[in-house]
Amino acid sequence: MLGTAPDAARKTDPPDEREPEERTESGRPAILRPDAWRDMLRYLRPQRGRILLGGGLSLLGGFSGLIQPVIAKSVVENLESSTPVMGALIALTALVLVSAVVGAIGTFILMRVSESVVLSTRREVIRRVLWLRVSETDKIPPGDLMSRATADTTLMRSAVTTAIVETVNGSVMLVAILVLMGLMDWVLLLTTLAVVLLGGILVATGLPQLESAARRAQEGVAELSTALERALGTFRTIKASGAENSEAEIAERGARRAWRHSLKVARLDSLVGAFITVTIQVAFLAVLGVGGARVASGAMSLGSLIAFLLYLFYLVPPLGALVTAMIRFNVVAAAMSRVSELLRLRTEPESPQRPAPVRADHTPAPASLSFHDVVFRYPGDGPVVHHGISFEIPAAGMTAFVGPSGAGKSTVFSLIERFYEPQSGTVRMDGRNIHELDLGELRAAIGYVEQDAPVLAGTIRDNLCIGMPYVEEDELRRVVEQARLGELVARLPHGLDTEVGHRGTKLSGGERQRVAVARALLRRPRLLLLDEVTSQLDARNENALREVITGITAETTVVVVAHRLSTVSMADRIVVMDGGRIRAVGTHEELLSEDALYRELAATQMLLPVSELEASAARIGDTLGERP
Repeated sequence: MLGTAPDAARKTDPPDEREPEERTESGRPAILRPDAWRDMLRYLRPQRGRILLGGGLSLLGGFSGLIQPVIAKSVVENLESSTPVMGALIALTALVLVSAVVGAIGTFILMRVSESVVLSTRREVIRRVLWLRVSETDKIPPGDLMSRATADTTLMRSAVTTAIVETVNGSVMLVAILVLMGLMDWVLLLTTLAVVLLGGILVATGLPQLESAARRAQEGVAELSTALERALGTFRTIKASGAENSEAEIAERGARRAWRHSLKVARLDSLVGAFITVTIQVAFLAVLGVGGARVASGAMSLGSLIAFLLYLFYLVPPLGALVTAMIRFNVVAAAMSRVSELLRLRTEPESPQRPAPVRADHTPAPASLSFHDVVFRYPGDGPVVHHGISFEIPAAGMTAFVGPSGAGKSTVFSLIERFYEPQSGTVRMDGRNIHELDLGELRAAIGYVEQDAPVLAGTIRDNLCIGMPYVEEDELRRVVEQARLGELVARLPHGLDTEVGHRGTKLSGGERQRVAVARALLRRPRLLLLDEVTSQLDARNENALREVITGITAETTVVVVAHRLSTVSMADRIVVMDGGRIRAVGTHEELLSEDALYRELAATQMLLPVSELEASAARIGDTLGERP
């Protein structure tokens, strides 16, 4: 039993899981790269006043401590000469208290700044994510986006206190200590510098590897987040399929990747700490040996040697701060790199126009729509989805799109909503190119019900009023009855204010679809797009929804995508698509007589009696026989 765990771990690790090491620019640590500092300063610039105040107080507290060895030297010399030392001891105690208080205030200010940097970065990331173009979200999985908005931005906390302030303060303190050491004895100073520089060279060689390991550890966390988001998004399917083990292995792969590279970061961090400790100890022994010889020869006093040794140990905090700053800066640089990648993705306009307040006496005019030679393919190397399609939809009435799966029907809706941009051709609403319209204005005129009818966590009221800040209660009641939700709302314990659960899990598939339809109707859209809207409805509710659609076609242009032809047989016009092309346009009766594909689709749905199907087949056969 004890041997099975490693074996299982080896089985779940793919042979190519080891990634090639990532190189930083020119192999240099991030702290030496101008681009890393430029990114860092962009986040810190708004906080520069508080950073200067907090850093100044921290530096002042450090300088207060530098006087302590001088007072200690005075105490030793006074003891040697039998001079009273009470005043010096009181001064030393006061300095300790002052430096502690001032340092604590400075640290609090810097920590506040750090949290403010994290907040501002997260706000920027959140707004960027929510305004991303749909085509850009295809590049980064949702779990990875969440990791960048949470885990990576959390690392920005180190940007102020460690990467900036401690670098500056550590450098200033280091220079001040070295100057004071030089004033006491330049020979011992040179001895100290020789040892410290050797240790610094050894530490610097590992920093590029540390940044690479930190970035890969964060990518492992993102992989874990993506796997969990994937599993939780289809949780019931995972349970029903008994796929817990396979999904756990996928998530664990990211966890192992993060663990492996985090261990590398920890190993490098430990080695750096060991180098610092050894460097200081070697310097202490060297100074003690050389200094002892100089005291014995009369070249310096015992008090000066003691003060010098105290300053030597005072080197530990600034040296440690500088090395820690370099380590943390490389970690933060890796996080900033991932955040910057997200911020470089293309976004839509950040402030789209909100829909006007919905009023019962407000009925907008229906919209006309047309496609002209539209060619489209999804970003990447995918095949062409639309091969120069053209069609016109007049204002009002109902138009249905039918065709085999993959014909490009739902993509028509994505282009109308401007989720994607066509490679060529134009899409027009009311005769105007939709790319010339304000995006908010365009979407405010459209009601859109997606194929999977998503419902968000919250109440039914929250879901109905998404993007609609001002809705009259009468309007809510109207759409509830229109979408046949009245019976559902009546039996819920809190009516419209009943929680529906994560992704609407407390509702059935048909109920979620009706909530989505009601949400679209509440906007009183000029153009209503319904994608497979009846796919999860029973016959009774489908008939009811068809009545709703029929009732609004006089004031709204309705466009439907469906496989169930019973939904679209009543349409004013039907557009048949196949292989990304428009195959035929006509009414239900016309297409039964003129188009073989539509007839086949109708036959599979059993919309006609067998005798009529045979008669239509004969007409199509005669038509095909007459063609040369």
